[in-house]
Amino acid sequence: MKYDVIVIGGGQAGLAMGYFLKNSNFSFLILDELSEIGEVWKNRYDTLKLFTPHDFSSLPGLSLDSNSYPTKNDISEYLKLYAKKFSLPIQMNTSVNKLFLDNDEFVIKTNQGSLRANHVVVATGPFQKPNIPDFSTFLSEDILQIHSSEYKNPKQLTNGTTLVIGGGNSGAQIATELSKDRKVFLAVGHKMMFLPQDIGHKSIFWYFDKLGVYKAPHDSIIGKIVRRKPDPIFGFELKRLLKNGRITLKSRAISSENNVIIFKDQTQLKVDNVVWATGYKPDYNWIEIDELFNKQGFPIHNRGVTSRKGLFFLGLPWQHNRQSALITGVGEDAKYLYNQLITNSPNT
Repeated sequence: MKYDVIVIGGGQAGLAMGYFLKNSNFSFLILDELSEIGEVWKNRYDTLKLFTPHDFSSLPGLSLDSNSYPTKNDISEYLKLYAKKFSLPIQMNTSVNKLFLDNDEFVIKTNQGSLRANHVVVATGPFQKPNIPDFSTFLSEDILQIHSSEYKNPKQLTNGTTLVIGGGNSGAQIATELSKDRKVFLAVGHKMMFLPQDIGHKSIFWYFDKLGVYKAPHDSIIGKIVRRKPDPIFGFELKRLLKNGRITLKSRAISSENNVIIFKDQTQLKVDNVVWATGYKPDYNWIEIDELFNKQGFPIHNRGVTSRKGLFFLGLPWQHNRQSALITGVGEDAKYLYNQLITNSPNT
């Protein structure tokens, strides 16, 4: 079957794209490999809470009705409601195995058969393949290793020394949770910066919005400054735990042997558990179209628009600005791509 637009990915990015397409004359379909909308969020660790408040966690057309800082379940239920409210055409349990061109049409091969489209929006997001350092293979099989994408709660871990590797907000939240019943070490490769979640009675994101920090384009002076800095840790709970010794800070982990992790400052630590909060790396091997990616495997694009006519990406970090990584920013990026589709398809 052929569509005007195929959207690959039914997370917040794909749903936002669907919202705009629903108001057009385009025939379109959203594909997702999971069994239900919001499943990715539901499967994340139990205590996950967004550091952005509800008014910065909404998609276009429907406000998120939740507490000030939504939980993972709040987002999961919100995405289900969003898809239902706007009657978005979504085909679940559909994994895309290959995307290629045939006579200037896009062919999307899936486990449910092949589809064709004039335009494709790849909305699979940044969380694709866990980025675990190669030296993890040198650790003993007796060591429990788990990536943050698989982590749910402390019950998954064994007793003993626990090391969380990675200094982002996920690593901070996981280390904080684990420190309640065990001694925890946290390895980071940069100086950590802590910011309050709220100033007065307003979220710090309200101030970011007023100052234009998160809406500054990636190639602007402000955008370049923000991009050079590691993401801050929002809230001061981790800072307090580091100060009182419940969590011990270590430098960047660089190697391992048997049950020992070796750090950049040449100190060593014998471990029983390692939580890899080391983020993700791109995995676009299923896209068989030349000249779309740089040497690091990331899409080459301008605000999600590629050099291949009709092919777009949505939901990338810094797709346009820092806000692109937030749910509310995905909506603005989707609107931009929708306008590109309309401009390039005046008769549709």
